[in-house]
Amino acid sequence: MNDILGTTGLVLNEPLLWEKGRKGRRAFSMPRRDVESFPVDPAVEGPGPDFPDLSEMDVVRHYTRLSQWNFGVDTGLYPLGSCTMKYNPKTNERQAALPGFTGAHPLLPGDLCQGALALMRDLERYLAEITGMDAVSLQPAAGAHGELAGMLLIHAYHHRQGTPRSKIIVPDTAHGTNPASVALCGYRPVAVQSNDRGILSAEEIAQVMDEETAGIMVTNPNTLGLFEEELERIAQIVHDKGGLVYCDGANLNALMGMVKMGHMGVDVMHVNLHKTFSTPHGGGGPGAGPVCVKEALEPFLPVPRMVERSGRYALSHDFPQSIGKMGAFYGNFGVMVKAYSYIRTMGAQGLKRASQLAVLNANYLKERLKGTLDLPYDRPCMHECVFSDKHQQKARITTLDMAKRLMDYGFHPPTVYFPLVVHGAIMAEPTETESREDLDRFIEALKRIVKEGEEDPDLLHEAPRKCKVRRLDEVTAARKPCLAG
Repeated sequence: MNDILGTTGLVLNEPLLWEKGRKGRRAFSMPRRDVESFPVDPAVEGPGPDFPDLSEMDVVRHYTRLSQWNFGVDTGLYPLGSCTMKYNPKTNERQAALPGFTGAHPLLPGDLCQGALALMRDLERYLAEITGMDAVSLQPAAGAHGELAGMLLIHAYHHRQGTPRSKIIVPDTAHGTNPASVALCGYRPVAVQSNDRGILSAEEIAQVMDEETAGIMVTNPNTLGLFEEELERIAQIVHDKGGLVYCDGANLNALMGMVKMGHMGVDVMHVNLHKTFSTPHGGGGPGAGPVCVKEALEPFLPVPRMVERSGRYALSHDFPQSIGKMGAFYGNFGVMVKAYSYIRTMGAQGLKRASQLAVLNANYLKERLKGTLDLPYDRPCMHECVFSDKHQQKARITTLDMAKRLMDYGFHPPTVYFPLVVHGAIMAEPTETESREDLDRFIEALKRIVKEGEEDPDLLHEAPRKCKVRRLDEVTAARKPCLAG
């Protein structure tokens, strides 16, 4: 790598709009009124909105400058682990923006939105096929929302059986929202540690699984980026005690076309459309977390559900055992359109190829960096790999130091200090959309940073140096956040 992406180029400051505005400026000309003006009495109506007066140039330059401060997946590699921040084809955004979709009101009668209902029904079928499950609800609006739906389905199932239970097994390699979803449904999470290979041991599960345990939540691949090889045996142990198996499908990007969770004993799982199926991840949403189930749990799926009658589609509430609604309307429809478009344009072989390349890229990263960074689990990974700062501790360089310095090299840092089972964790997920050249630049940057830490530790302790803002006092920021802007 002869050059680096990071540079000290022209980065402009930008004040608040209220500081830019000047009385009398206008960004556009109002159309001629065809009604009489009506004065507002501040004493009665209250003061009007405090909008700054701005010219068109003020507005355009303001948002252009703010956009230049931002870093997104369209800017460069975004290697956050357990997040799948991959580049998504823009054609899927185009399909989601079609007027017939964007202009459809959620309260339209079924006769006026057959296309939208047909798309949703087909998407349910595609997701069922990809996961090896029997039925799907698109209603959950995010991954954690899908987890909650899954726990509610398990609760409803045991209640229907007349055997209410009190506990759910949650491994230490599960996603952080899993214990919260368990607790929200009134269950007590039972923590289980992974073994020295970074995966769950069937023998360990057998020791804690009993008739009071409703089931287990498994993330597969887990947050170490490793495939849960003993999942089928674990599922059998749980089923023998009358429990159910939930799979957190947030990492499905590693498995499409390769493994079907429904064939491994999983009873219910959620899928993150905003990670795997072409909706940009991050930024607060919108997302989608469809929940997929085996036949035994189908009666409990949220309502309304898509039904087909005489070649017509409709939303039906006629499912008496349902857990009810998960939201006022039926999920985030635009996200569904993008997922549908992605699946149709990729096809079965394309989805499989995407997973194969995601796994290949992660293993390439792992092999190229394992001599530079500590690799706690030196075995083939799936979509992401986890390192630690163990080798850098002698020079008093931390994971945070290296992450901050990466910003000077023009890269968004990977996930740091997660998963918690690895001290000083550095978790990177390159995804299938990054080229070998871009991965090589990232690898070379990390190697240079490690060498800098050995030769001049203060360089890393003071990083970043080239960004618009230097290193912040993160402890004070967390304890005394300034929320006023």
